Amino acid sequence: MTTERFGLIQVGGKDATVIGDDITVGQSAPDFSVHALDWTVVRGLADTQGKVRIIAAVPSLDTDTCDRETRRFNQEAAGLDDDIVIEVISTDLPYAQKRWCGAAGVDQVMVLSDHQTAEFGEKYGCLIKERRTLRRAVFVVDRKDKVSYVAYMPALGVEPNYDEVLEAARAALA
Repeated sequence: MTTERFGLIQVGGKDATVIGDDITVGQSAPDFSVHALDWTVVRGLADTQGKVRIIAAVPSLDTDTCDRETRRFNQEAAGLDDDIVIEVISTDLPYAQKRWCGAAGVDQVMVLSDHQTAEFGEKYGCLIKERRTLRRAVFVVDRKDKVSYVAYMPALGVEPNYDEVLEAARAALA
């Protein structure tokens, strides 16, 4: 049975329901299936095995905060070790994501869609029931699929602490 937590976050000034339990540091990261821009299925952990993953959950690339966050991670990705992969996941349709990536010049991060099944959202405690979008969060998963960093943003418009996320990813390389 999937956990539903009401009032954990507000959307549009009203309390909303988050589906799934929060991920915690030290636990084994659950694998998940999402879709790439061409609708192929991507297994978020299995397909990046042996790498450190920064996984950023965002509500929609078509919002100002998500746009800034994804562009920032794309910019940072160019300077990271090749063994660090950044996955940005939203419930936007792959068509919309592909259009947005082309317009924004985003090509260093994996932009992935949780639209069809919302499996990632449920497994990582990010799915907002009322809107079927994701709440903003960032996870770092090490090479052995252990969670080494978690940050759930207190509100949808709050960006993550990029320096903290990048430092956690670099530390997970060791």
